[in-house]
Amino acid sequence: MTLLDQIANRASPRRLLIAAVLVLIVVGSQIGGLGRPPTPESVAAPAQAVESGSVAPATSGPAAPDDAPNGQEAATSSSGPTSQGAATTLALPASPTLDALLASPAIPNFRHIYVIVMENREYGTIVGNPDAPYINGLIARYGLATNYRAVAHPSQPNYIALFSGSTQGVTDNGVHRLSRRNLVDQLAAHGISWRVFAQNVPLGCFTGATASGGPDGPGEYARKHEPAISFTSITRRPSRCAKIRDFSHFSPSIARFELIVPNMCNSMHDCSTAKGDAFLRGFMPKILKSPAMTGSVVFLTWDEGSSNLGGGGRIATVVIGPTVKRGYHSATRHSHYSLLRTIETAWGLGCLNRSCSANTLREFFR
Repeated sequence: MTLLDQIANRASPRRLLIAAVLVLIVVGSQIGGLGRPPTPESVAAPAQAVESGSVAPATSGPAAPDDAPNGQEAATSSSGPTSQGAATTLALPASPTLDALLASPAIPNFRHIYVIVMENREYGTIVGNPDAPYINGLIARYGLATNYRAVAHPSQPNYIALFSGSTQGVTDNGVHRLSRRNLVDQLAAHGISWRVFAQNVPLGCFTGATASGGPDGPGEYARKHEPAISFTSITRRPSRCAKIRDFSHFSPSIARFELIVPNMCNSMHDCSTAKGDAFLRGFMPKILKSPAMTGSVVFLTWDEGSSNLGGGGRIATVVIGPTVKRGYHSATRHSHYSLLRTIETAWGLGCLNRSCSANTLREFFR
């Protein structure tokens, strides 16, 4: 079967566009080569394509100002910033194949990114578990990473890794003050608004290890599950600390990036899988039914599992949004560094530490 036959059998607007480009390339190369002997360049090995969005690590140094007067958030654009990274180079192979031309699309420039982190469940205790009907309904409708690994035990190193591309040497759930570059520094440098919503956290830059109750109801907050408070570039700037809020202040449209951390019970840490599933059933529609969800994505993941696979166990990660392939399962190996790299690539933020060598979850998107 010829390449054009393959395209015709798998036609879609995107594929037909690629076919048209391919025909132009082939015809152009034949016309341009008439009457000329082959040159070393014409028989050279195919050049490698540089993945769109792969950029050099951001340099350290002070972040650009990110705080509006009186703690007010600057207005955000619906389209978002363009990539600040290196220019993308695309080199077609000398003999292009259909699969090469129809590779996974680039990660969308999401309007909003929401990351929800649950607690302490190995993959098999979530996927297919009748105690988690809501989560499994999301899996059936959206996307599931079936080979996603946490990076460490216990909980806190995983949160730090997801937030900064490294565990930063943290191996416990103690109180740490890290003077390291992190996701907030990247977002601020690119003028992208952010919030951390931690259920039951006291306001006013609370730095204690635990807290209970509050305006968002009963429950217990644990600092070890909220990574932003461990970085001095946040705690030493009151305007940044003010962006760590409890759930009574939650809004899906207030910032482009939102990290959402349920309390010790709703996250499944202290309570059952069924309890966490019920929490998500009540909470998720606030995002999914919001106009802010248009052009946006939710990543629902767990901090760690119960095994040592990948360092922290095999965990379920659900990719939710209008641009996600329906019912898609990916067996590609991913980790918390992959999730961070996906966020960084979507918005051209550069990369941090181990996220620089991580892959992305780009295969989930149409």
